[in-house]
Amino acid sequence: MTLDKKPLKDILGKLVVTKEGRRLGIVKDISFETRTGELIQLIIKDPTPYTRNLSLELSQRKEVVIPYNSIIAIGDFVVISEEDLT
Repeated sequence: MTLDKKPLKDILGKLVVTKEGRRLGIVKDISFETRTGELIQLIIKDPTPYTRNLSLELSQRKEVVIPYNSIIAIGDFVVISEEDLT
C-alpha cells in the first residue's frame, strides 16, 4: 500500500494509534534517508504505558521509534499495524 505524500507539518503532532485503537503517542519528528528522502521512522513523544511495554526500538536520544513500514494510513491519526512492529 502506497501512502500519499504529505508535508512534514501535516504529520507532526498527530496521535499514533494501532488499527485496534490503542494509543501509542504523538509524532514528534521523523527520520529519513538524506539521499532519497525516503521516510524511515516516526519518532514518538509522550509514549503511553502500552507503548513502553511493546519493547520498540529507541533512538540515540532514547525516544521510541516506529518503523515506516508499519504505517497503514495517515489522516486525523497515524494508524499503524501492531503486527508490523516486530
